[in-house]
Amino acid sequence: MAKNKITTGSALVYSTDPSFKIEEDLEPTQETLPPAQQRLKVRLDTKHRAGKAVTLIEGFVGADADADALGKKLKAFCGTGGSVKAGEIIVQGDNRDKTLGWLLKNDYGHTQKK
Repeated sequence: MAKNKITTGSALVYSTDPSFKIEEDLEPTQETLPPAQQRLKVRLDTKHRAGKAVTLIEGFVGADADADALGKKLKAFCGTGGSVKAGEIIVQGDNRDKTLGWLLKNDYGHTQKK
């Protein structure tokens, strides 16, 4: 038997205050900087990954959708998997040179390798 759940995004059930209005938490969306203004850092990381190496791209400023799109392009270029978590683009394996080359070729001018 299926359960019907009604979610309104609020825990409020009932209010007796006639002037009560539900406040919506609208977070401003962060604008994505153009590629030439992005200050990205490319580094190799093995911590908390069972000894497996991953390439981290840090410092992306912009919307989550744009970070996901950049991560998808980098993963496709390197031919590996990965993800985008907590503002970091993670590409599996030691692909620092490939990622750095792709970023510089696509006008991410302030990119540095660590």
